[in-house]
Amino acid sequence: MQQIGLFFGTFNPIHNGHLILANHFVEHTNLDQIWFVVTPQNPFKQKQSMLSNNHRLELVYRATKEYPAMQPSTIEFNLPTPNYTCDTLIRLEEKYPDKKFALIIGEDNLASFHKWKNYEVILERYPLYVYPRNEAETPSEALAKYKSIHLVDAPKIEVASSQIREWIKAGKNVRPLLPQESWEYIDEMNFYK
Repeated sequence: MQQIGLFFGTFNPIHNGHLILANHFVEHTNLDQIWFVVTPQNPFKQKQSMLSNNHRLELVYRATKEYPAMQPSTIEFNLPTPNYTCDTLIRLEEKYPDKKFALIIGEDNLASFHKWKNYEVILERYPLYVYPRNEAETPSEALAKYKSIHLVDAPKIEVASSQIREWIKAGKNVRPLLPQESWEYIDEMNFYK
């Protein structure tokens, strides 16, 4: 059965750090594919710097189309908001009964994972692959008992989408930080300026 790692995010914008991490998980774990689950914009929290769902999806599509083991997912686009990961996982299992799913999260998210809706159910049913983050807090002791948590020695990524948006707004060259086709789309559409 195919093992799918779910990498959730706004990807506003997707950058090379995301691809480096996804590639690391495909090459160094038992995950066969990484699906970039593009999180919809919360209709109640409109942010000026947040591109529409379809523009962010297009950026992810362009970034991943050369990598057969990576693909965008719109599974959350049609779910009620606010989105909860546990609900997304149920929908994915219904839609893809022939696949097994795992979550990919940063160490910073692991520290607050015990606050997620139905976190115990998630940990009992799905593996959690955790990558290092610089600002990570220590995870709660309640999580220590779960064998489903796998700390992966993935590269630490120093760049963030928020920095990239700021640098674009300031007129800086961010081209080396972005997949070529995603950068071209951002430039052509004048995003984040």
